[in-house]
Formats: sequence, C-alpha cells, structure tokens
Amino acid sequence: MNGTHPNPTLETIFRRHSIRQFQEAPVDEKLIKIILDAANQAPSAHNQQSWRFVVLREKKRLELAHLVAGRAGDFPKPSSSILRMASRCLASAPVVISVNNTGSLIAHGSELFNLAPERSRDFFRTMEIQSSAAAVENLLLAATSLGLGSVWLGILYLIKDEVLTFLGENKGEFMAVIPIGYPKKNQGGPQKKPLQYVLKEFD
Repeated sequence: MNGTHPNPTLETIFRRHSIRQFQEAPVDEKLIKIILDAANQAPSAHNQQSWRFVVLREKKRLELAHLVAGRAGDFPKPSSSILRMASRCLASAPVVISVNNTGSLIAHGSELFNLAPERSRDFFRTMEIQSSAAAVENLLLAATSLGLGSVWLGILYLIKDEVLTFLGENKGEFMAVIPIGYPKKNQGGPQKKPLQYVLKEFD
C-alpha cells in the first residue's frame, strides 16, 4: 500500500520507521505522558496490563548508555558493533523509555484458568510477552504521530537481566528499550517486502 492513506491512523503506521540519531532539543513532558497513555491502552491478556514503563532522562539515561557500551566487548561481531551503536543512540536521545513485564499474569494465571502450574507458566509467559509487545507498538506509533522519532533497541535483550537490574526491575520475560526524541535526520525507513511475500490465504 503506497501513496495517500485513507485515514490518519494508517498514515502514521506507514510513516513509522526507526530513528537512531536525535536532536538535542528536549521533549515536552506532556508529549511523554501522551505517549505513555497510548502505550497503556494496548490490548493485554485478561486486561491485566502486566507491564511497567520506566522513563530515563539525563544522568540515568547516560549511565545506561555507558553500561551497554561496557558490555559490547564481551560479544562477537556483529553483536558488539550493534551494541555500541545502541549505546550511541541512547546517549543522543533526550528520553528513553523501557517497557518491562511485571510477571503478575504468570504468577496468578493458574488461578484464572485453573491450570496446572507446569502447563500455565509457558502459556501466561507468552501472553505477557504478546501484551507488552502490543504496548511497545502503541508507544512507537504515538511517538510518530506527534512528530517524534523512536527505535526499539532489540539488541539489548542480549543483556536483559543486567538492564533490568540497572532499572531496579524484576528479571521478567520481556524487556524493551526505546529512545525517543526529535529526529536528527529523517531519510525514511527501509523498503518492506511486498505483502504477497508474507501472505498465506485459504478459501
């Protein structure tokens, strides 16, 4: 689907792409609140909202960038190179938001569904991951709609437990780190595969 889109929501979806370099301009706190409210509206299993948003600014954001850079050398290429790139991205963004599972659905899911613990843990673990991923997508789209750039730094999952410890969070199953700010450059995102290459249909 290219060209003009029939409504603002679709326009935002097709306009969103990853931004890794940011201007020094600060982001108004009101905009951050709007973005977080949008993320919090994501669908979640049994409406448990088993996520937590952690906002990093100034000192804490730079400390996280330093942590990531310090761990980069412990991994082979290309992982080490991407971790260093992620560190620079964290350092340049005025705001960083982390989205983490709380583990509440995993802890109480057996009671909700009356399932044996050994069977329910993997089921509710998956539900928590899916729910938090939906919250991240809402966050990314909200940022785009407000003229802000963002990127989901998936490479940081390599050091997930260390990042969660740094944030003072439990070592859950999901952790996403998203720098946010005004794009330094806006050259558009990569071309996506045409739909027919990822589509399977049945009559």
